[in-house]
Amino acid sequence: MSETFVLVLLSAAGLGMLLCLIRFFKGPTAPDRAVAVDTACTVTTALLVFMAYYFKRQIYLDVALVYAVLMFIGVVAIARFLERGI
Repeated sequence: MSETFVLVLLSAAGLGMLLCLIRFFKGPTAPDRAVAVDTACTVTTALLVFMAYYFKRQIYLDVALVYAVLMFIGVVAIARFLERGI
């Protein structure tokens, strides 16, 4: 795989994470912060899948799958909390 492609991909993911962090700290409401965390977790999952391809290690795909499932459960819990309270 081309080193330039890897650099561009990692730069785009880093920029995406930076924008998510800005929205998380600056977001005026709790739902904005929840969406920022969800987006950051999605970028992280995509990076895990890329790592699995780049390093040719299947274990990263398993970790990405478990991380995505846990992320989904967490986002649903946060959404229920924001909608109804505890």
